[in-house]
Amino acid sequence: MNYQWYPGHMTKAVRMMQENIKLIDLIIELVDARIPLSSRNPDIDELGKGKARIVLLNKSDLADPEMNKRFVRHFEKQGAHVLEINSKSGMGMKGIQGLVSEACKEKIERDRKRGIVNRPVRAMVVGIPNVGKSTFINSFAGKACAKTGNKPGVTKGKQWIRLNKNLELLDTPGILWPRFEDQEVGKRLAFIGSMNDEILIVDEMACDLIDVIAKRYPGAIEARYGFAASKDAVEVLRQIAESRKCYQKGENLDLEKAAAILIDDFRSGKLGRLTLEEPESLCKENENE
Repeated sequence: MNYQWYPGHMTKAVRMMQENIKLIDLIIELVDARIPLSSRNPDIDELGKGKARIVLLNKSDLADPEMNKRFVRHFEKQGAHVLEINSKSGMGMKGIQGLVSEACKEKIERDRKRGIVNRPVRAMVVGIPNVGKSTFINSFAGKACAKTGNKPGVTKGKQWIRLNKNLELLDTPGILWPRFEDQEVGKRLAFIGSMNDEILIVDEMACDLIDVIAKRYPGAIEARYGFAASKDAVEVLRQIAESRKCYQKGENLDLEKAAAILIDDFRSGKLGRLTLEEPESLCKENENE
């Protein structure tokens, strides 16, 4: 299966972001802590050149705690200000205002020297679909300012939100990029729900997910379903179907239903705290430790 999704509204969203970037002091980029590299849109780096940058590892409660720490170090080495958060529960949210002040201290100092006081920092909130931007904004603001949903594409247009006298946020739609050069990136984006599930073959996606989990966290399948993961992903899916009594009419196993259970268990954290990739600098870090 080819993992690819780039609906037409994303092209319009990119143009809107390009038009508004000149108004922005800071980019707040949300990534999914389970795939922090794959969930970064490379077009954002080009768009945000010269702008202060905060990277928020959202859904960090679903990711491997040790890998969270490594990714914080990884992004800090790239010059970003970084924080682990869970925008749904509020974990880590109190640290963001201080991070904004730190990231924009040069801009704030410039304004002060020019006699400009109380001009708020303007931040653009960016990220791929379903990474939790709207939930983050609502949690940060303490009220429902942005539409939320558990599927990609809920936010369609831009929205300015004044949080306080010091900070204004520009909410933007989740955008992917036109072509995934690496299909492994496409797979990971599908796993976390950043593509439209309706265009994907769910049992094939589940088998791909089983292969990744069995390699990185071999005990996760057994801990959840009561049997060890074999090298044959289809057989694992069959065993899940049997254990969860997923049958079609008659005695045929319903692998599509079993696949949906597996994917939901991963996305909701029932398979444990899993991170599906490593920082590019991981090997070098290990050499220096």
